[in-house]
Amino acid sequence: MYLHSTIEDHQNNLDYRDCSPKVAAQQEDLLFLAQMLQEHLRAEVPSGEFFQVQCAVKNDRLMILTQHPKSVWPDIEKVFLVLEETLQSLSAQQEQQVELFLRVAGQKLPYAKYSLTLGVGDREDLGDLGDLGDLGDRGDRGDRGDRGDRGELISLSSSSPSSPSSPSSPSSPSSSSSGRTPRLLSVALVLITVLGSAAYFLTSPCVMFACKEIQTAKQLERSFRQTTPSHKLEQELAKWQQQFNAASFVLKTMPWWSPRYQEAEQLSAGLSGDSEKINQVVKAFQVASLAMQKGQTVAHSLEELQDRQQMWRQAIAPLEAINFNSPLYRLVQQKLWVYRAHLQAVKQQSLTEEKWLKKIETAKAKAAAASSRGGSTKSLEDLEKVQSTWLLAVNALTAIPQNSLGYQEAQKLLAEYKPSLAAARDRATIELLAHKTYHQAVKTAKLAKSYQQQNQWQAAVAHWSLALNAAKQVPNNSLDYSKAQTLIEPYSTALKQAEEKLQIASSFQKTRTDLTKICSDTIRVCNFTIDSRGITVWITPEYQQILSSSLMSPNDQGNPNTVATVINHLQTLQQALVVISENANLPLVVYGVQGNATNY
Repeated sequence: MYLHSTIEDHQNNLDYRDCSPKVAAQQEDLLFLAQMLQEHLRAEVPSGEFFQVQCAVKNDRLMILTQHPKSVWPDIEKVFLVLEETLQSLSAQQEQQVELFLRVAGQKLPYAKYSLTLGVGDREDLGDLGDLGDLGDRGDRGDRGDRGDRGELISLSSSSPSSPSSPSSPSSPSSSSSGRTPRLLSVALVLITVLGSAAYFLTSPCVMFACKEIQTAKQLERSFRQTTPSHKLEQELAKWQQQFNAASFVLKTMPWWSPRYQEAEQLSAGLSGDSEKINQVVKAFQVASLAMQKGQTVAHSLEELQDRQQMWRQAIAPLEAINFNSPLYRLVQQKLWVYRAHLQAVKQQSLTEEKWLKKIETAKAKAAAASSRGGSTKSLEDLEKVQSTWLLAVNALTAIPQNSLGYQEAQKLLAEYKPSLAAARDRATIELLAHKTYHQAVKTAKLAKSYQQQNQWQAAVAHWSLALNAAKQVPNNSLDYSKAQTLIEPYSTALKQAEEKLQIASSFQKTRTDLTKICSDTIRVCNFTIDSRGITVWITPEYQQILSSSLMSPNDQGNPNTVATVINHLQTLQQALVVISENANLPLVVYGVQGNATNY
């Protein structure tokens, strides 16, 4: 039933904040608070973008209703925790009762409620409430004392006329009429003076009649304590200040001989103090109003944001100085919530802008370092450091958002730094390729030497050719160019030598192929060796035996054709060996079976 009456039955009294405010000032403050809470929910709670927050004040309690669509299943504890932490960050030093409600949009009743007390004020402050009661008691006692004081005044006034006639006259009754006349005039003057003074004393404020001035001042204080916040709070406080000043002025006119003089003096001092506090509060409201107006415009510098922070602090400080037992306490609490929220927002904006401005300064420092280092690079590593430094500067500026104070400066610097980054990247790329090409030439040359040692001249020639081409391809604007130039001459010489060796090896291979063809038949005709000194051929015994058998055959003995055939075969073998020797440009030695050698 409590939840139902709080949220539904008292809907009009609570006046939850929405897009159509009913009471301008209070509604504006509550709307701002609702927006702050809603933003925190959206940032920290899953599906928080679907939440709607409304705020209201009833019986000095801050009541906050959070609702969401039926399709959303929020973490209740998380929602209340985020709301509580946000409220705690904005809360005053004094206690504030808060009730939080959570419900599904379109439903009448909330399904969750959480109550908390904000503020860190000492519990000893509650003793001041007793002081308020004591003041009321003392006021009652003072009223009872007033009646006694007025009785004393009546007694004093009734005795005054008898004082002139009390003393005996120093003159004798037999004095002459001329002598009595001056004395009678003197007595008359004394009576007139005494009676006139008594009349003045008795008709002065709070001397003889009821003290309406004190009663009015007390009533004014009681009415002020019962004042509730409204949207015209600033104008109402100005009226209260005028009334306090007027009442204090009247009390100050009370004569010192009045029995209520001390009480009037204390009341006057209290009213003056309240008036001064009201003046401070009103000035704080005015400063806050000016800060609010400035906040509606875009700040153009960090100094402007810092000035706005200072204005909000100037508005907050006098309100925080209001004691818990002061009548002004309840009147300024809602304002304090709003002012602290604005201060927090400006502080957050300042911190964000400081972060972006620091990025700009960092980018400038990186750019200066890159520019200084770029003129003295001596290695690929130096060039890569220059490129990475330019990249850090550009990335820092690129991250600055369009709505920040330093955006325009960042864009201007980017226009300067991006070409430098591109140039550094191109140069680093060139150097990287040149570095790889140079080292590829050196590596390929080592392989070529290895193939030479294995007499693999074809592979050696191929690798020397690759090494030479790589050395020639190193760009002339690279750091490795001069080193690459020293490789060209020795690599060219090595290639030429390898080509010669390859030619010789190729010739040997052809000679070997030809000899193999000649020496290999149905039977092995000859064996051979070949090197740079010449060609050596040995006629095999098998071949010699066939020749001898052909000449010694009974059927062929004396046959001229057979003899001619054997001789022709020998001559053909001899001519073929000579041709191979001449083609290879190598001397030829042929050994028969008996070991006899024939040189060609």
